[in-house]
Amino acid sequence: MKVFIDGQAGTTGLQLETRLRQRNDITLLEIDPDLRKDPATREALINKSDVTFLCLPDDEARKSAEMASPNVLVIDASTAHRTAKSWVYGLPELSPQHRESLKRTKRIAVPGCHASGFIALTYPLISAGIISKSAQLNCTSLTGYSGGGKAMIADYETNRTNNDKLKAPRPYALSLTHKHLPEMQSVCGLEHTPHFMPVVGDMAQGMLVSVPLWEKNKKEVWDTLNNHYKNSIFINVMPQDYAPDDGFLDPTTCNNTNRMELFVFGNDAQLLLAARHDNLGKGASGAAVQCMNIACGLDEDTGL
Repeated sequence: MKVFIDGQAGTTGLQLETRLRQRNDITLLEIDPDLRKDPATREALINKSDVTFLCLPDDEARKSAEMASPNVLVIDASTAHRTAKSWVYGLPELSPQHRESLKRTKRIAVPGCHASGFIALTYPLISAGIISKSAQLNCTSLTGYSGGGKAMIADYETNRTNNDKLKAPRPYALSLTHKHLPEMQSVCGLEHTPHFMPVVGDMAQGMLVSVPLWEKNKKEVWDTLNNHYKNSIFINVMPQDYAPDDGFLDPTTCNNTNRMELFVFGNDAQLLLAARHDNLGKGASGAAVQCMNIACGLDEDTGL
C-alpha cells in the first residue's frame, strides 16, 4: 500500500511518518524537501498513492483534497473538513454506524485532540438522554505544548531564559472561539456551543479533557459509558472507585499510545468527567492510523 504524507514536516506529519515507517505493509512516497510546497509535485504524489494524509493548515488541506482523485483515500488531520457532510468523522468508537461509514468512504476527517476527549465523554450520555441536547456544557482541557506546532515547541524547548525553566499553565483561545468548537457541538448534536477553556501545560505531550455535570446519578453515568465502550480496543472506562495513589491525575500516562482513558469522579450532586489521552496519539496521528486501518480493511490496531 502506497502512502503519501502531505505536510510531513509538521508535528503530526512527523509522528505519522514515525508510526508508518515501522510497518512492512506500507511504502511511503517521498517528496523532495525543496518541492514540498510545489502544487504539481504534491498532486502527482497524492494521486500516485493509495492513501494520502493531510497534515496541513486548513486552506492548504482544502486545496490538496481537491487535487485528489475519487479513488484515493484522503485522511485529513486539519480542521478543514470535520463538519463537512461529505466527509466521515473519524471517531469509530461513537457507534456502529460511525465505524461502518469509515469502511465505505474515501474522505475521512480526523477529530481534533480536545474534541476527541469531549465527544468521547458526552456523546454516549447525550445519546442515552442523560445529557440533554439543550444542555449548556462546560469543558476544560489541559494539553501538551506539542499541539501548538513548531513555534510553541521552540518557545518551550529552545527559547527559554534562566528565569523561564518552568512555565505556568496558560489558558488560551480566550475569545471563546476555539477551532474545535464546531465539531464538539455538531457531532454531539448540541443546541448550544460548549463553554470551552483550553490550557497549555509545560509538557510536550499529554491531555486531560474534563466536563462537569450536576445532579446526575454517578452509577448511571458510569454504566452508560462503560457499556458504550466495553468492546473498544483503545477507549477504556476506568473503575468507578478509581483514585490516583498520590491524589493527582497525571495527563501523560497515555503518551506514545493510541489509548484513551475515561473517568467519572464525584457524587450524585456533582460529577467530573475526564478523558486522558495523548494529544499526538488518539488526538492526532494515532487516530489517523486507526482510521486508515479500518478504511482499508486491516486489523484496527495494526501498527498501534
